[in-house]
Amino acid sequence: MSSEKLSVFEEGQVLLFNKPLYWTSFDLVNKVRGILRSILGLKKIKVGHAGTLDPLASGLMIICTGRATKSIDGFRDLDKEYVATFTAGATTPSFDLETETDFTYPTDHITEELVREKLKGFLGEQKQLPPIYSAKLISGKRAYEFARQGIHKDLEPVTVWFREIELISFNNPEIRVRIVCSKGTYIRSFARDLGNALNSGCYLSALERTSIGDYKVGNTYDLDKFREYVEQYAITHVKDTDIGLK
Repeated sequence: MSSEKLSVFEEGQVLLFNKPLYWTSFDLVNKVRGILRSILGLKKIKVGHAGTLDPLASGLMIICTGRATKSIDGFRDLDKEYVATFTAGATTPSFDLETETDFTYPTDHITEELVREKLKGFLGEQKQLPPIYSAKLISGKRAYEFARQGIHKDLEPVTVWFREIELISFNNPEIRVRIVCSKGTYIRSFARDLGNALNSGCYLSALERTSIGDYKVGNTYDLDKFREYVEQYAITHVKDTDIGLK
């Protein structure tokens, strides 16, 4: 851009997006960066996210641009809220649908009363073992790289906090739960631990992140709305010669 004045995106924007299912967090960052580059000509614009979501999860992601990327760490420290669906009676190596079922277990003994009782036991401080199918670093490599090669590596448990756990519905074998937890919590690991608590097995079959601190998923962009926003900004704030508009 030829103008000396920085765009609002270079000055810094904190943008809320609803990440679609199956996209990686980097897919979303790259698409946001691509829109800013193509419409505004911002070839060197900084774009980063304040916390990943697995491809098999949807929901809220905070994307920062320009100078706002310096505040990313502060967003990562905020508590997260999720709505998770767990399927009892089976396990998978990844604790979710990324991998196939490896073992099955009985579920006839699981009642709503039992589920409520066991969920209460997770409230507060917990030592949680991260899943081997995770981005945790082991000897300079991501844990999932070893897991996908069939190599077993031990991970250290981490301290996490479960602030709120609410049973939304129970329709055996499906258990739907709202969870508010600290940073660093793996809901997939919670699925494994819940299965053990229920004397069965359990895996995560659906996950939506609904809030990060005070930021809510109901107040987000999708890519089409974001593109419209950037195009409108270009029309009202940027000269045609700056962005090559015809």
